[in-house]
Amino acid sequence: MIAELIAVGTELLLGSIANTDAQIISEKLSTMGITVHHHTVVGDNPLRLGEALEAARKRADIIITTGGLGPTCDDLTKQTICKIFGRELELHEDILEDIRAWFRTKLGRPMPENNVQQAMLPMGCTVFDNPVGTAPGCAFEEKGIHVLMLPGPPFECRYMLENRAARYLEKLTDGVIVSHEIKIFGMGESSVEEALREPMTRLANPTLAPYAKLNECMVRATAKAETREAAEAMLRPLVDQVLETLGDVVYGVDVESLEAAVSALLRERGLTLSAAESCTGGLVAKRMTDLPGASSVFRGGVVSYTNGVKAGVLGVDPALLEEFGAVSENVARAMAQRCRSICGSDLAVSLTGVAGPDRDDRGNEVGTVYIALASAEETICKKFSCGKGRGRDRVRSAAASSAFDMLRRKLLGLPL
Repeated sequence: MIAELIAVGTELLLGSIANTDAQIISEKLSTMGITVHHHTVVGDNPLRLGEALEAARKRADIIITTGGLGPTCDDLTKQTICKIFGRELELHEDILEDIRAWFRTKLGRPMPENNVQQAMLPMGCTVFDNPVGTAPGCAFEEKGIHVLMLPGPPFECRYMLENRAARYLEKLTDGVIVSHEIKIFGMGESSVEEALREPMTRLANPTLAPYAKLNECMVRATAKAETREAAEAMLRPLVDQVLETLGDVVYGVDVESLEAAVSALLRERGLTLSAAESCTGGLVAKRMTDLPGASSVFRGGVVSYTNGVKAGVLGVDPALLEEFGAVSENVARAMAQRCRSICGSDLAVSLTGVAGPDRDDRGNEVGTVYIALASAEETICKKFSCGKGRGRDRVRSAAASSAFDMLRRKLLGLPL
């Protein structure tokens, strides 16, 4: 089955919001064995939406639209679809009562009359009720083409897709697509592609594909089969081959992030972490505390952005700061040691460097970062070049990721 997604909303074309729905739906369809060939974005204009629908019906088995199901005069998705596919709209009294109840119980006020429009759905359609919003969705088949309408807000779209539309779509599929994401830090996309070129060019099913991401990359291994078990059997030896080829630059398979991998290792070993940060401004702490349950492994940290805080809060010897400067191995080591002591953690990581846009007063280049890791046994420190000319955000992100990779390697006993 070939699917096409049509996102409706002028705000998408203006760049006011991102087309998150397309990612949500494409990801779900790929696991169901449904191939997406086109994404289209069109404004709140019935003429242009009609043109997009006419194009889609000539090349897709499944058309999924998002947005344009609201109560306002520019919400015209249903009306336009019905015109193109020759369907009449009819009022669904049960859906209308659901919408009235939503306003009554969730918002504490009567439903405006223009919301009646949301209960008007194509005659003979399969209705997708919406317990997390006011816009119901629906699906129908016309001359072999399946048309599904989902609401635009991403939370509502995801809920309806997973809990309503997926059941409809499952009846249309003849197999499953299974993917595993092999996450890599410390090797660029071109180097990964070179290392894996032979299987990548030889294989048709399963397949390998590298993707560049912010300061890291990923290889996706994908297989299509009649059952998930059969697809997994096809993927297992391929994933093992990639792991053997790439070695310790792989930080996990289907793991969310470097920090998630580190958090899991800390939890397995019953260890805690703290962080002293200068150039990263608390990014290591943020990425750790973004993870659910982080309090079990992350004790806290200090954003010691100035020398006064490095000396006054962390207790770094002012003589070190004067002699070597803030961006130095000596200061990084002292920051990590003092942070570990103050926070009472098993491990502490420190980062001090130059995020840019200019060199510091000691002549250190933009992107120069010293990262230290203190434990009860030792304190190690490495100097990194985190990207001259890449912008402050990229330097900070690369530095934080490098710190997490140091921690990962330390916890696994890998070379630093």
